[in-house]
Amino acid sequence: MKILIAEDDPVSRLVLETTLASQGHEVVTAENGAEAWEAFDRDPCRVIVSDWMMPDVDGLDFCRRVRSRLNTPYTYFILLTAILPGGDNYRKAMESGVDDFLSKPLNRDMVMMRLRVASRILGYTTQIRQLEALLPICMYCKKIRDEEETWQPLEGYIRAHTGSDFSHGMCPECFEREMNAIKP
Repeated sequence: MKILIAEDDPVSRLVLETTLASQGHEVVTAENGAEAWEAFDRDPCRVIVSDWMMPDVDGLDFCRRVRSRLNTPYTYFILLTAILPGGDNYRKAMESGVDDFLSKPLNRDMVMMRLRVASRILGYTTQIRQLEALLPICMYCKKIRDEEETWQPLEGYIRAHTGSDFSHGMCPECFEREMNAIKP
């Protein structure tokens, strides 16, 4: 798994990088939130481990940026903190889009457990995206069920979602079938 680390403390960054690399993960590091955002925006990854308190762009602001980036597969965001956050801080973090927490100093076993959860969640989000990409279509009339649970002709659905228009024609098989149906 490719993992982006955003950590301004060089020792913590090296410990986390070494831990992840020793488990076979591809690791990208950034010294602060602004650098991490540039790396993510250039080449999004599916897992981020970010320190909460960093200069310029802190972990919560970084997470908000990740969540607001359009056309990006879901990214599992783990926030590092040196203190156990209270209820108010947990709420702020969750409202920013944080998925999980790790406390400092890092416990290697806890890091690996969090990554197992991340892997499972990312697998589920991939499955959900694939299911959402399927169009429910009537096997008889070929109408498509839309988000409001109404059925509409295929052409109307595609026009509404893509802006495409259609010109109608007839394939050779259908032409022959229709001609055979009208012959005396």
